Amino acid sequence: MRRLVPFLALAFLLAGCGGAKVVSPTAETVVGTVATPSTTTSQAVAGNATAGAALFTAQGCGGCHTFKPAGTNGNVGPDLDKLAEYAKNANQGSLEQFTHESIANPSAYVEKGYSPSMPNFGQTLSDKQLADLTAYLVQNQKQG
Repeated sequence: MRRLVPFLALAFLLAGCGGAKVVSPTAETVVGTVATPSTTTSQAVAGNATAGAALFTAQGCGGCHTFKPAGTNGNVGPDLDKLAEYAKNANQGSLEQFTHESIANPSAYVEKGYSPSMPNFGQTLSDKQLADLTAYLVQNQKQG
């Protein structure tokens, strides 16, 4: 019986630890401010249009898209010379937001007449690369 006493004491102790309720500490006072995340990565990272131009070529975007500034005439995907028009029709935020989302998550909006066949570059490109490509495409919309 003496050998059983330590085991019984341990069993009672452990039984009290496995309650069904989870308790989390709550702050009484918050000092300072809490940062809120931006809605799009392109807002958080400044893009470089020159780097975006090189990325456009390196990723083979012109194989599917027409884009006069890049000298491409692909027709599998939407004509990127009309990107501002597509953004307006989609009504999903600013031109920058729409462009970023269309690259990072291409199935979020698919232009009428095209199939959702664009790769999801949000999984393969860094935030900086997405911002660069967005800057390149947007810069050329405003000039054109």
